[in-house]
Amino acid sequence: MKTTILAALLAAACLHAQAAPALYITTEISAPFAMYEAGRVVGIGTDTVREIMARTGTAYTIDLLPWKRAYMAALDRPNGCVYSTTRTPEREATFKWIGPIGEADWILVGRADRSFSLRTLEDARGYRIGTYNGDARDQYLRARGFDVDPATDDQANPRKLIMNRVDLWAASIIRGLPLDRLGYGNKLAPVLTFNTIRVYLACNRAMPDAMVARMNEALATMERDGSLRAIQLKYDDWGRGR
Repeated sequence: MKTTILAALLAAACLHAQAAPALYITTEISAPFAMYEAGRVVGIGTDTVREIMARTGTAYTIDLLPWKRAYMAALDRPNGCVYSTTRTPEREATFKWIGPIGEADWILVGRADRSFSLRTLEDARGYRIGTYNGDARDQYLRARGFDVDPATDDQANPRKLIMNRVDLWAASIIRGLPLDRLGYGNKLAPVLTFNTIRVYLACNRAMPDAMVARMNEALATMERDGSLRAIQLKYDDWGRGR
């Protein structure tokens, strides 16, 4: 009898494991939110996601990919999730959302040796704006008819800006992070903050609602017990002295 019960329990455990494969989580290089250091993906957003997974007992892997591949993996895989994803009305029904796990400002950045007088985003018409192909900023500006020059790697945009291949760069910067921390010294300067957004862990629609609820509760607990603030403070000195 005991043997039969044990076998049944083992079979149930195996079925559960098959029904709940490890999450395949993707992200892009967006320091200090997600970056690759010492053979491991780290950063404010990454550490936040890892802590959510630990508190919910969720198995996972994290892959650092170009944004379009990272985004499409979450769309195509039933066990896929992607961060740091801007939650827009157009994307609302596309994913299930855990977060917010961070905030960022969308900033038009120019060369420090050029003079700009932009009071609103509309004043940027007539300028060529470097964007990251397929991300929310690129889609936002395209939808409003701005002249965008998309790059397959967002790290190329500041270089294009310095080389005068674009007039402005539509950057997403963690709130409060000085621009000089990105490693371009005094060559670049913020011109206009044109949006403030929250970013999320966005998961495939196949994700069970109960799992989404557990993850959001884990995140809420992290905020209450100070863990989120501790993660942010851990990277407070990131980029100093560049």
